[in-house]
Amino acid sequence: MDRNDWDDRYRGETLVWKADPNQFLVSEVADLSPGRSLDVACGEGRNAVWLATQGWDATGVDFSAVALAKGARLASDRGVEVNWVEADLRDWSPPAGAFDLVAVFYLQVPADERRRIYRRMAEAVAPGGTMLVVGHDTRNLTEGYGGPQNPQMLFSAEDVAADLGSLSVVKAELVERMVDTAEGGRRALDALVRAVRR
Repeated sequence: MDRNDWDDRYRGETLVWKADPNQFLVSEVADLSPGRSLDVACGEGRNAVWLATQGWDATGVDFSAVALAKGARLASDRGVEVNWVEADLRDWSPPAGAFDLVAVFYLQVPADERRRIYRRMAEAVAPGGTMLVVGHDTRNLTEGYGGPQNPQMLFSAEDVAADLGSLSVVKAELVERMVDTAEGGRRALDALVRAVRR
């Protein structure tokens, strides 16, 4: 999907995704002291807004202006400020070493683009900082629920760990989350990678 497709998807007053933060973000940052955070491919900004409510100096980047406008409204509703950046990750680079946390959740791009983007985002991690990646695992296509049906958009935790270049991987695993559907709860399979700059 390109920028216009995502803009169309995000149109309307209601959120496409829920306003609550991703469960893995909440659990993985629980032991981190707030600093500067970058939410990559932030969509409607739920993770960036939550980080701001937790004391982080939060930045969210996405190429959908429609999604970012919804994120700004969510931030206003929650009484926090987030720095919103409209940019295409295929040709945007954050400042090197500028963020204590770089979070990339459910970025849906082909493998060659993913590798380039993840390496650039890894360069934005400050000394002592953390990069957290969560996305639809390759096994979700046949064993899980939802997510992209194009295998090129999926990856394993091991794939991501190999993409992060100069960072030290401290966790790379398959994780499960439950998705509420009209037929009841369904299991989705995600890849989770946590890495740090020593």
